[in-house]
Amino acid sequence: MPARPKELTPDRSARHLFGARLRRHRDLAGLSLEKLASIVNSSRSTLSRVENAEVMPPPELPALLDAAFGTDGLFQDLYDLAVSEIHPDQFQRRMKLEARARRIREVGSQIVPGLLQTEDYARAQFRVHNRRAPQEHIEELVIGRMHRQAILRGKPDADMGWVLDEACLRRIYGSPAVMRTQLARLIDLTVTATTVLQVMPFEAGPHALLGGTLSLLTLDDGTEVVYEASINTGTLLEDQGSCDRYRQSYDLLTACALSPSASADFLRSVLEALPNEHDPRPSPHEVD
Repeated sequence: MPARPKELTPDRSARHLFGARLRRHRDLAGLSLEKLASIVNSSRSTLSRVENAEVMPPPELPALLDAAFGTDGLFQDLYDLAVSEIHPDQFQRRMKLEARARRIREVGSQIVPGLLQTEDYARAQFRVHNRRAPQEHIEELVIGRMHRQAILRGKPDADMGWVLDEACLRRIYGSPAVMRTQLARLIDLTVTATTVLQVMPFEAGPHALLGGTLSLLTLDDGTEVVYEASINTGTLLEDQGSCDRYRQSYDLLTACALSPSASADFLRSVLEALPNEHDPRPSPHEVD
């Protein structure tokens, strides 16, 4: 006698609703997990765990399910809701405003800002901040971070700028190999059609925006908002006085920071100075 399928609870969250709708459409189509897995290029175990809301759906799965069932974006919409639920309420509002932003300016003082992070850097950061978290929770947070980046990559007219303090470039997250990939990504973003990145070196001295991560967003209707992020909390400021003050501080910071081309050179020097895990000898930059 086959085992009864696990009872689903679609009312608990968007992730649970995703699993319930997956089972419903799979049953209506008369497909086993094995058959559906072959259609969407997944594994039976992955689909089973998604269906039972044990894990977040992989980012590529919603579109494949919509194509398989002809559901016109249903699974993609549920996935977007499920991803937003990963974050605290205050950060969810920040994400909604960020998705509306036509201009983004950010300052990173201690860590590389989330919109710039590679997947491995993000994973290492989340692990350091919560060493007791189950690996599945860490992976959910990584999915959420990559989803934020994907939304902005879909906005070809976005105008994004960053000033990164030298501290967040020197501190190694994960391993030197992880940092090499991260620094290479930053080098690529120093100047593009939609991005400008500058480095604030130690030699420039202290500045008004040292601390956590600061984001200045100009929305599609011209409204300005500021988001200040610390270790585990964030504050959204929407009054014009705060926005004006932080914008002036950011403008002063860009004037004191290295130019984009000089920033690219600086990033290359940091990358070259990273230790080589496979060679115990010091790099040339470590030798007088």
